[in-house]
Amino acid sequence: MIPELHLPWMELSILITLLGALWVRTIHDRDKAYRSCLLICGLVFLTSICEWIDFESLHAFEARDHFNIFKLLFNKNIFIVDELSAPLLPLAALLYLLTVLSTLKTKGHRFSFSSTLLSESILLATLSSRELWVIISLLSVATILPYLEIRANKRSTRVYVLHMGLFITLLVVGGVLSSFGEAGDLISLIAGAFLTTAALLRSGIIPLHCWMTDLFEKATFGTALLFVAPMTGAYAVVRLVFPIAPDWALQGIALVSLTTAVYAACMTLVQREARRFFCYLFLSHSSLVLVGLEMATPLGLTGGLCVWISVGISLAGFALTFRSIEARIGRISLVEYHGLYDHTPTLAALFLVTGLASIGFPGTVGFIGTELLIEGAIEVYPLVGTAVVIAAALNSIAILQAYFRVFTGARHTSSISLRARPSEHVAILILVALILGGGLYPQPGVTSRNHAAIELIHLRETIFRKSEIDSKISEIDLPESTQPLIGLRQDLR
Repeated sequence: MIPELHLPWMELSILITLLGALWVRTIHDRDKAYRSCLLICGLVFLTSICEWIDFESLHAFEARDHFNIFKLLFNKNIFIVDELSAPLLPLAALLYLLTVLSTLKTKGHRFSFSSTLLSESILLATLSSRELWVIISLLSVATILPYLEIRANKRSTRVYVLHMGLFITLLVVGGVLSSFGEAGDLISLIAGAFLTTAALLRSGIIPLHCWMTDLFEKATFGTALLFVAPMTGAYAVVRLVFPIAPDWALQGIALVSLTTAVYAACMTLVQREARRFFCYLFLSHSSLVLVGLEMATPLGLTGGLCVWISVGISLAGFALTFRSIEARIGRISLVEYHGLYDHTPTLAALFLVTGLASIGFPGTVGFIGTELLIEGAIEVYPLVGTAVVIAAALNSIAILQAYFRVFTGARHTSSISLRARPSEHVAILILVALILGGGLYPQPGVTSRNHAAIELIHLRETIFRKSEIDSKISEIDLPESTQPLIGLRQDLR
C-alpha cells in the first residue's frame, strides 16, 4: 500500500500552472502579465516545497496524493512522488521562478509568460510520473512549445523538427515494444535500445546534439534554458531505461556519455558566442550526470544524483547571469573583452560562484557530488574516472576564460546604468545561499540521494530476478491434467 501525502500537492501544482497559463494568456498588459506569472510561479514553488516537506515527514520511499484528483478521471494513480523526484519538483519550480523573476518586462512580447506556465505544468507532471506512457506522452508534448516559439520568431525549424520527430518516434516504438517483452529477453532489449536512443537524443549526446545549439541560437535564452536545464532526458533514462537495461548496456551508455562530456568540454574552449558556450558547457555537465546514472553501483549512482541537483542549481544561475547581461548589451561575443565588472559587480560575483560550483569547487554544492561521481567511476573502470577529471578541468578553464572575456580586459562605457535590478539581487541571494549552504552542510542531500540510489538499484535487481524466475518456471512443461502442479506454478509466478 502506497502511503498518502496529507494534501494533493502535486495535483495542486499542476492545476495552478495550467489555470494560470489560461489566465495570463487573457492579460494584454505586459506589466500585469509579468506580475501575475511571477505570483503563480511563486505559489507553485511554495506548493512544491510543501510537497517535499510532507513527503519527508512520511519516512517512505514513495507516496501519492491524498485526494487523488486525477484518479477520478483515469481510475489510476497517475502521479507518485518518491525519493528520486521529491527534490526535483521544487528545483524545477525554483528554476521557473528565478527565470521569470530575472526577465525584463519589456521582453514579454518575445518570452511568452503563458507558454512558460504551460511548460512548467508539463514538466511538473513529467517529474511526478512513473508510468511509461504518461512519461512518453508528456515528453512528446513538451517539444511543441519551443517549436512554436522558433516558428513565431520566423526562424528555420528544420533541425529542431527532425531531431524531435525522431525523438518522439523512438519513444513510441520503444514503448510499444516494451509492452510485449519482459526484462532480459530479446524484445525488451530492442525496446530498451529505442528508449535509450531517444533519451540520449533528448540529452544531446553526440552525434545527436546539434538540435541543442540550434535551439539556443533561434529561441529566446529563457525558453531554451527551461527546456534543457531540468534534464528530463536523464529522468527518462532513470525511469524507462535503468530498470530494464543489462549491465553491459548501461556501461556502454556511460562510455558514450563520457565521450560527449569530454568532447563538449573541449568545444567550450573554442566558442566565440556566449549562448553556444553555455550550451556546450551544459551538455558536458549533463553528460557527466548520465555517466553516474549508468554506473549501476550505489556510489556511482549517488554521485550522479548529487551532480544532477548541483548542476541544476549552479548552471541555472550561470545561465541567468548570461541572460541578464545579454538583456543589457545584446548577444555576447567571447572574441573580445567587454570589461563589465565596474558596471555589474553583483552579476560578476554570481557568474564566478555559479561557474565554480558547477565544476565542484570546494565549499560549494557541487563538491561532494563530483567527488562521489569520480570515486564511483574509478570503481567501475579507472580510465573513466580520469576522463571525468579531464572534463571537469577543461570546463573550469573555459569558465575562467569566459569570465575574463565578459568582465575584465577593457573599460566599458555606457550612457545608462547596467547594474543589477532588485529582482536580480533577490535571485542572486537565493542561488548563492543554496550553493554555499549545500556545500557547507551537504549531509542531508547526500543521504537522501544515497537512499534513492539504493532503492533504484534494488528495484532493478527485483525486476531482473522476477524475470529469471518466470523464465525458469515457463521452461517446466507440465501436462494439462496435472492441475495441482499447474496451480503451484501459477502461485510461484
